[in-house]
Amino acid sequence: MKAAALAAVALSLTGCGASQAQPRAQQPGWSFAQSMSQRRSYSAAAAFGGRIYVAGGMVGNTGRRLALVQRFDPGSNDWSTLEPLPRPLRAASAAALGTRIYVTGGQTDTGVTRRVEVYDTRARRWRRGPPLPAPLFNHSTVALGGTLYVLGGYGDGRERRTVFAYRPGRRWRALAPLPRPTHAFGAVAFHGELWAIGGRRGARIVREVWIYDPARNRWRAGPRLPKPMELLGATAAGPRIHAVWERTYQFYDARTRRWRQGPSPRIPRHALSLFALGGRLYGVGGCVTPQLVDSQVVEVRRLVGAD
Repeated sequence: MKAAALAAVALSLTGCGASQAQPRAQQPGWSFAQSMSQRRSYSAAAAFGGRIYVAGGMVGNTGRRLALVQRFDPGSNDWSTLEPLPRPLRAASAAALGTRIYVTGGQTDTGVTRRVEVYDTRARRWRRGPPLPAPLFNHSTVALGGTLYVLGGYGDGRERRTVFAYRPGRRWRALAPLPRPTHAFGAVAFHGELWAIGGRRGARIVREVWIYDPARNRWRAGPRLPKPMELLGATAAGPRIHAVWERTYQFYDARTRRWRQGPSPRIPRHALSLFALGGRLYGVGGCVTPQLVDSQVVEVRRLVGAD
């Protein structure tokens, strides 16, 4: 990889500073929910049972890793602190499968890991899951149809095309790889398929969208983003996919088969998490730009009709 690309990867993981950015003046479309107690970016986050679980991440210009795990309840608009991760972790990925939250890969104090940490939401404790076939970070983890999928990312000094699948009680298996090696992208389950959205390849931020059909084990090109996006938050709800990156909010409508531009978030952030719950979008944490400081902010936007 060229020096410029390596520098871009390093910046994407350690670029946030040590002070908290303040919210800007009110803008239409987005408001604030209760903030996290800890500012952080590059967290592993998943939604289960109408709540958001946020695990690990990084804080400060040293990229300090976190073991903190918290849960957000939109109904009561508050955060609860849960059992911490077995060890601090950043740039991991997470998804909920059944009643468990799976946190895959990431960077530890000793380097990139293959470890999978599994949080049992009923027993409220962590256990070790079957390790990934390869160490990864800046990848995506998605659950669909009782299967956990781990897509792309960065590992062994290069960007990856790999796609691994896991069903509880079985082993990881390799599936058809991504058409291009990519990391720092968003991924969602949408209408029975997986969508890989945007990301970075070398020094370039891409507009590409790739769609995976599990029944055929095959990828195809999807509708390209109007603007390139990386380190984005992405989620799906009903006929739409939502994607947020810094000042850009774009959504895809399956009825029109087009991407549209939505109202910009009040605080521009990358390396955030995005969820659609109860008819609302929630943007959690991230790295504020252009200041490059970690954020504890949660922004919320109500989804109404065709908006």
